[in-house]
Amino acid sequence: MPELPILYSFRRCPYAIRARLAIKVSNIEVELREVLLADKPKELLACSPKGTVPVLVLPDGTVIDESRDIMLWALTQQDPQNWLSSHFTQQDEINRLIDINDTEFKQHLDHYKYADRFPEQSMESYRQQAESFLRQLEEKLTKNQYLVANEISLADIAILPFIRQFASVDKAWFYQTEYKNLQVWLDNLLADNLFSEVMKKCSRWQPGDAVLRF
Repeated sequence: MPELPILYSFRRCPYAIRARLAIKVSNIEVELREVLLADKPKELLACSPKGTVPVLVLPDGTVIDESRDIMLWALTQQDPQNWLSSHFTQQDEINRLIDINDTEFKQHLDHYKYADRFPEQSMESYRQQAESFLRQLEEKLTKNQYLVANEISLADIAILPFIRQFASVDKAWFYQTEYKNLQVWLDNLLADNLFSEVMKKCSRWQPGDAVLRF
């Protein structure tokens, strides 16, 4: 039986980023296995045949292969910054925002980022469709420093990697838009040492490698 939980991850994947953020803030040590999605190791596929990341394998063999579930698992073990425990009254709104992010916005983001693969519409059209969610977030941030309160919640961390990815498609455009509060929110979260910690580069995992503790 392995000593540590095993986390299969890919550094730039937004789903994996948010899982790593929750694990890191919870001070839970795991074995990090960085994989290439174009060449998935058989060990990953054996525990989660769908072949996406992140995947967390607990020492008792339990497999958690949805990023939101990994975040909740980590934060229910330890929640030192109160990402969960301080926001019970806003839980419906937190879930609503994450649901929109993971469905509608993610689809528009993919079309915008990879517009050449989806020639049915223009890149600008896909971006405009994604903006409906940006406007919701901007409106939220006119009321609070973070999405549902003046403290970080699960919503901020779950959505952060996707807004980061959206902004990086055309940074010049994003930073000249009217989404000023969203820009500040994004920049502040990205400047946090926690984000830097979870984005450190590491070598691709191979069977037989020494354990990389994360």
